[in-house]
Amino acid sequence: MEKLLRCCRIRSPLVRECLAECLGVYVMILFGCGSVAQSVTSQEKNGQYLSINLGFAFGVTFGVFVSRGVSGGHLNPAVTLSLCVLRRHPWLKLPFYTIFQVLGAFLAAATVALQYYDAIQNYSGGQLTVSGPNATAGIFCTYPADYLSLWGGIIDQVIGTAALLLCILALGDQRNTSIPDYLQPLLAGATVLVIGMSMGSNSGYALNPARDLGPRIFTYIAGWGDEVFKAGGGWWWVPLVAPCIGALVGTLIYELLIEAHHPPLFSETQSSCQETSDNETSDKTNLELEKVEPEGGKSI
Repeated sequence: MEKLLRCCRIRSPLVRECLAECLGVYVMILFGCGSVAQSVTSQEKNGQYLSINLGFAFGVTFGVFVSRGVSGGHLNPAVTLSLCVLRRHPWLKLPFYTIFQVLGAFLAAATVALQYYDAIQNYSGGQLTVSGPNATAGIFCTYPADYLSLWGGIIDQVIGTAALLLCILALGDQRNTSIPDYLQPLLAGATVLVIGMSMGSNSGYALNPARDLGPRIFTYIAGWGDEVFKAGGGWWWVPLVAPCIGALVGTLIYELLIEAHHPPLFSETQSSCQETSDNETSDKTNLELEKVEPEGGKSI
């Protein structure tokens, strides 16, 4: 077994990181969409809105635990985008992370559909529909409430994702509050939980382009048809674009109001003092050289 594992070992750091992101998102969606499937197909006898929130919250927690040691546990293209803007993650890796995050969500949706195939068929009467009393497409991806306007949905996703990034950046900011590494995934899950409990009724709090696009592509292929892209007035693009905008807004707010005002670190102060000292020494040397007389007897 050990020899087999050595043969399977991947040496490319980027490939390892992409696979970690894929598996992390897979875990997140497996638990999240699985909790929705259980609630919907049992007509809320074996799950309700709170259990769905908990499913996604713990899905995020364990998805981060699975992947953070290899890839950082982003699990969300909007998070990766924000870290690239902050220069904490290479831009080159952004498209690769995004592709594998979407792939992980797609595979997880397929797994949930396989696991709940009989329950979905029984609940829907064999008709895979996007809207109506027995609709099941909402198990996998998000759709707006009937009362929600397009602009209302965009604002909903921008605010929700901004809140997510604001909290995520705070959890990782050791100069703001020192949180042990092992608690950070749990608190990231708690952030998703509180967002779901306070902002989930409008459109299902996607907050994550990969979380929505991967399962949506799966439902399109698996029998729900192109209605998954037409429903809600062509809603499908809102969970892709608005979370990215919201992530940048949340990042900007945290940087401007919190992180930009941290006092300089001792190492930064020491480096600044050393640079000042070097400059003073250089100026003094130049001044002394100006006073040196050349062989002709006149000063330079």
